[in-house]
Amino acid sequence: MNFFDIRSRLQPAAWTVAASLMACMPAWAVDPFTVRDIRVEGLQRIESGTVFASLPLRVGDQYSDEKGAAAIRALFALGLFKDVRLETEGDVLVVVVEERPSVAAVEFIGLKEFDKDVLLKALREVGLAEGRPYDKALADKAEQELKRQYINRSLYGAEVVSTATPVDRNRVNLSFTITEGGPARIKQIQIVGNKAFSESDLRDQFNLDTGGWMSWYTKSDRYARTKLNADLEALRSYYLARGFLEFRIDSTQVAMSPDKQEMAITINVTEGERFVVSGVKLEGNYLDKDDEFKALVKIAVGKPYNAETVAETTKAFTDYFGKFGFAFAKVEAKPEIDRQNNRVQFVLQAEPSRRAYVRRILVSGNNRTRDEVIRREFRQYEAAWYDGDKIRLSRDRVDRLGFFTDVNVETIEIPGTPDQVDLMFTVAEKPTGSISLGAGFSSAEKVTLSFGIRQENAFGSGNYLAVEVNTSKYNRNLVLSTTDPYFTQNGISRTLDVFQRTTRPYLGDINSYSLINSGVGLRFGVPVTETDTVFVGANAEQTQIKEGSGVPLPAPYKEYAGVFGSTSTAIPLTLGWARDGRDSALVPNKGTYQRLNADLSLAGDVRYFRSNYQYQQYFPLSKKYTLALNADLGWGQGLSGQPFPIFKNFYVGGLGSVRGFEQSTLGPNARTIKGDDSSALVYLGGPKKIVLNAEFMVPFPGAGNDKTLRLFGFTDIGRAFGENEKVSFGDLRASAGIGLSWISPMGPLRFSYATPIRKETGDKIQKLQFQIGTSF
Repeated sequence: MNFFDIRSRLQPAAWTVAASLMACMPAWAVDPFTVRDIRVEGLQRIESGTVFASLPLRVGDQYSDEKGAAAIRALFALGLFKDVRLETEGDVLVVVVEERPSVAAVEFIGLKEFDKDVLLKALREVGLAEGRPYDKALADKAEQELKRQYINRSLYGAEVVSTATPVDRNRVNLSFTITEGGPARIKQIQIVGNKAFSESDLRDQFNLDTGGWMSWYTKSDRYARTKLNADLEALRSYYLARGFLEFRIDSTQVAMSPDKQEMAITINVTEGERFVVSGVKLEGNYLDKDDEFKALVKIAVGKPYNAETVAETTKAFTDYFGKFGFAFAKVEAKPEIDRQNNRVQFVLQAEPSRRAYVRRILVSGNNRTRDEVIRREFRQYEAAWYDGDKIRLSRDRVDRLGFFTDVNVETIEIPGTPDQVDLMFTVAEKPTGSISLGAGFSSAEKVTLSFGIRQENAFGSGNYLAVEVNTSKYNRNLVLSTTDPYFTQNGISRTLDVFQRTTRPYLGDINSYSLINSGVGLRFGVPVTETDTVFVGANAEQTQIKEGSGVPLPAPYKEYAGVFGSTSTAIPLTLGWARDGRDSALVPNKGTYQRLNADLSLAGDVRYFRSNYQYQQYFPLSKKYTLALNADLGWGQGLSGQPFPIFKNFYVGGLGSVRGFEQSTLGPNARTIKGDDSSALVYLGGPKKIVLNAEFMVPFPGAGNDKTLRLFGFTDIGRAFGENEKVSFGDLRASAGIGLSWISPMGPLRFSYATPIRKETGDKIQKLQFQIGTSF
């Protein structure tokens, strides 16, 4: 038997080179022969087909030393073997291999900072995972990767040691013993070279700090290079926005204590001189629309240089070019600096380049939502001229669907076709539905059973579907609601509601009177502009006043029953209008929202008119801060000499209106006699209401990319007024407080803590309030 042995017990790549050299040596030379058969020996877990597929030799081929060396290189390249050799038995080629052990299990000892799955994913990225071949070099690389993960969490003293324990079937259990230690905390941040601004003012621009009362959550005192780079950019932007055109950061030093537990950061800066803008000139091709472009200039002449207004101007110019189809317009702001007088003039050089049209519009990220639900909101079409305004409108319309936490549009150039572009709409879906089944207990409601299904994007179709069943000691609701936003192809929506609501007063007697309101409604929404929709429809309702054996009816209900009987009907016609100009339905930062609804009932037992107007305005004060204003006004009037139906009254108080007061308690009330002969207040609401709100919103510290998690401070004013009660601003209640809002996987969450700043004796105060699903 002739044989030659080329093997590796170290690195496959090194022995591949060795195999090539050795195959050329006469001592290892084998006379060429025709391979009659190929046999593989030494396999345990790996299929022989894997070896045969990698061999450059087949039965019937002529064997040579070059082909033998190539065969060994190919097998080592698989990474599955730690030893490979070729032997010959006559004209039979024998491939003898020794498999690398595979990883049977990976475990972590001493792990606290990370979730195990996070580290397993990191190890997979370096090639180490259960079922894969074990390699000591990979284990060493995995140790370094785990240390890198800990360094990203400011745990610079973390130690990682790997141990491979052999088990049956040529496998190993791989364990990583981790000593995490404590995080390295920033003890000092020093800025050197600043003269125009105090060091404390400059450090206020940083997310990194030396620790505070929220550091346990934000981890702002933990050093990370990426965070420091972001803070340096914030520092640079701070100076450039205040006239320091030639500001620069000379160096940054990060010093660590010997025990790797404390860090000191020193930033050396050169401020330069403050420059004032002396003028702005336009040069280049402005499509003969120079005056229109000049109106877009945000750079203020006579004011200190501000890099933000320069960037806003160039962006406004490129956006305006995009309106005319010039997707690749280039606008450059060139400064002409007069250092003697500390003045700067900007020359806005524009080159619209070529006009383009949109070849294709691509959509990604919609795992549940159907493409058509997104595409029907587009106002930029394929095979049409590129239009920046229509693209922005398309993005805003998709965002206002409320199905996505983020919507981005990217323009993609097409190689070889300079007059075409593709658009990529990337969305991040949010949970749009909920199913609930449960029970609850409260001192007011006692035992509550509830079941509900609500899906704003049912089956990814864009349709709204809700079924709610709620039963408690005092309130029982059965509601079915469905909305098809594209009932017709041109965007007319259809909403169908079927409901029955039973209400008893919170007076501690289950035998007290109850109010039962049942009905069905149909409403259509007709879009008249890109932001305006008109709603028309009708309801058929029946209201029953059901007396009990306990608490008798309050006087207002007795008067109503005396006029209309214990059961009354109404067929109100509905007319509404809504204008939505917000940049987002979930987390608006700018724009306005208006809604006007009116009900008119001229048929049935009850005749009345009821209207409600809401106005919201969002002002972006900066990239982080938003001021939101809200006004909610209601007015109702009985017709044909009838009183306004008490069931249609407006209610004020609590989340959604005036926080800090109990829900629905700000307005007219009446006393009634309870079963124990004591009296109690029943809150009746009123046909007139005024609610005014102001909120100052900021991102929650440490929220990261979750834009829906926000803190806010607020002031609320409002009250409901009776039919014969004069609206008086002196009677309005007011409160102020702080709160938190979040679009959670369970739905919109809203917490508030409010203190009344204008109240009257007898008002019911409730400072801490919480609700799921409320807005503003």
